[in-house]
Amino acid sequence: MGCHGAGVYGHAPQYVPLDEETAALSGSREYDPVMAQRQPDEWRKGKVVLFGVVESRVPGPGGQASLKLSVRTLEPRNLCDNRNDDDSCRVTVSSKDFGVVSVLASLRAEDDVGPHSIAPKSLLRVVGTIGQDVSKSDGALVLRATWYRHWPPFFYVTLSSARDMRQ
Repeated sequence: MGCHGAGVYGHAPQYVPLDEETAALSGSREYDPVMAQRQPDEWRKGKVVLFGVVESRVPGPGGQASLKLSVRTLEPRNLCDNRNDDDSCRVTVSSKDFGVVSVLASLRAEDDVGPHSIAPKSLLRVVGTIGQDVSKSDGALVLRATWYRHWPPFFYVTLSSARDMRQ
């Protein structure tokens, strides 16, 4: 799938973006929840990218999914169970969240229904634009996804797993 050997879920000692991910990231900047709240007009001008753990999923407008994400940061190195086996490595994000964002996304079939569908505790990397509206439930900014990557629960780890795994 053009993932440089790390597989769709990124089993490698360091994060490996998919080829399509690299293309989607072009011209984007890392989402900063504080600055996006302070300067919303400036942050609406281009694409942003973020990692987030799904807190909730409900039907959105036009068949999209409305997702509430707890914003996380990507760790520079993935945690691994066995330093000699890349298959034991998992994409690793911060345990602490850095704000909440609402995301509207058109889900791919395998992410919409089934055993590995997007659900609470899934991890997403989302590229998109910040809309003019805010979430009616909590006032969070709404990000309209143009691309996303999904890790189901247990296919990634947070830094809190460091006591059980190695970097």
